[in-house]
Amino acid sequence: MSTRSRLTVLAALGAALSLGGAAIAQPNLLTPQGRPDYDNPATWLCRPDLKDNRCKVDLDATVIAPSGAMSLEKFVPAKDPNIDCFFVYPTVSKDPGWQSDLVPDRMEWDDIRVQFARFSQVCRPFAPMYRQGTLTGLRAPAGGPQPVGEKPAPGVGGFNDVVDAWTWYMAHENNGRGVVLIGHSQGAAMIARLIAQEIDGKPVQKQLVSALVLGAPVMVPPGKDVGGTFKTVPVCHADNQLGCVISYSSFRDRVPPPANSRFGRSRGGLAVVCANPASLKGGTGAAQSYFMTQGYLNGSGGDAEKQWTRPVRPIKTPFVRTPGLISTECVSQGDFTYLSVHVNPNPKGHRTDELGGQILRATGIDPSWGLHILDVDLTMGDLNRIVAKQAAAYAAASRGR
Repeated sequence: MSTRSRLTVLAALGAALSLGGAAIAQPNLLTPQGRPDYDNPATWLCRPDLKDNRCKVDLDATVIAPSGAMSLEKFVPAKDPNIDCFFVYPTVSKDPGWQSDLVPDRMEWDDIRVQFARFSQVCRPFAPMYRQGTLTGLRAPAGGPQPVGEKPAPGVGGFNDVVDAWTWYMAHENNGRGVVLIGHSQGAAMIARLIAQEIDGKPVQKQLVSALVLGAPVMVPPGKDVGGTFKTVPVCHADNQLGCVISYSSFRDRVPPPANSRFGRSRGGLAVVCANPASLKGGTGAAQSYFMTQGYLNGSGGDAEKQWTRPVRPIKTPFVRTPGLISTECVSQGDFTYLSVHVNPNPKGHRTDELGGQILRATGIDPSWGLHILDVDLTMGDLNRIVAKQAAAYAAASRGR
């Protein structure tokens, strides 16, 4: 695939996941040219100098053993991490237009807490606001209210905001440090395009510790690690491998991707990547999951009410960790390759054997989305373990240069 074709595909993917939109941005957050002013701390959700740093939140978890026994796990952020993490969040905005403004609210704050803040135990976290395609626009074709306003002209917001935020970060904060790029869904499509356009094959690639492109496709020729979405960024096969990418979309083992699935489909002679964080070398692994104690990401419902113990017991922490509950394995079935999620029952214990997280419509479960809203939760502990090992490997490699 040529570079032009690769970037065209990534641009189309980003547009499909973001849906475009009518920008409604606060003037004091924009430059005279109408672009986000990333010098302004208000355009960031996480940045080390922020007084209102949304990565500095309560991340304590209740660890629930298969027996139902519970213990407290206190979250401890890193004091002086040697690498950075740069995060682009998924479709979470409920702003009324096709495209969000730059003013964060509970939707962006909650996503940072669920999908990104925990990485502050292994890296310095950076998360910009950007004018994204909204949930309002995403849900309109399924019967939701129509977004207000017109769609924006090409080049307004979206990916261009992400590039501007990255450019600002590299100029003002990076100082030659290694960096992990992380995104989910719409944000993952942005990260994939950013790597292809701004990093892949360029001098800055030597600073790429890894990329976590979750819930959006990374494509490769069948049996290869590079040559599709990226020219020279390979798939990760070991926890301490540097400069590689982890990508997957998750589905319940008993509800595999249907023919109309939004995720996991091979196309154009290319196969979609599945790298299992619980076992990058292949096979089945015991996933280290962190789930919200109550509710689901962006209020997307879920097909099972969360009751973590039998009988139900009060849990005071915002998160639960459930060792041994989930096993994951990359599976190829027809045109689809995906992260298959298995729940390990323990009928004699007092911990739940249920896992919700599938999108619920008025007509029932929508299997085309799989476990999209849990993509990150399912392997959060594994991803942090991997990034910690990559950070150590990067430090060792830097000393040897």
